[in-house]
Amino acid sequence: MSEVKTNKLTGTTSAGDIDVTSEGGAVTFQLQQGLCKSWCSFSGNDHVLDDSLNSASLSDLGAGRHQVNFSNNMNNADYSVTGSVVGNSTSYSIFTSDLGANTTDHFSFFIRHNGTNAANDVSKTESTVHGDLA
Repeated sequence: MSEVKTNKLTGTTSAGDIDVTSEGGAVTFQLQQGLCKSWCSFSGNDHVLDDSLNSASLSDLGAGRHQVNFSNNMNNADYSVTGSVVGNSTSYSIFTSDLGANTTDHFSFFIRHNGTNAANDVSKTESTVHGDLA
């Protein structure tokens, strides 16, 4: 088996374009487009990042309302945010639309209890962001 060791990958046509062939071999896609650009895991009770990538800090916007601030800005506000929550065997949902549009330097979201629709802080919140970095 061969081993490749490198500190940097650079495309030959354009420095930022690295094409990867699909599993079936029928198509190619750009490697950097498929990478997660930011993720974080934190407790909504104390707003301390447990672990993260490209997430500089958190802002508490009220009960169940949070803002994740990027270390490095996104290229535009048209990125995708996916989130999950864990909260004491109770059903919760996570939404990004209640607190305004995404911006290039942060996104905001709220967590609501599915039974009461009340905003709630929960013990574990996680998010990932896919899109273009600036």
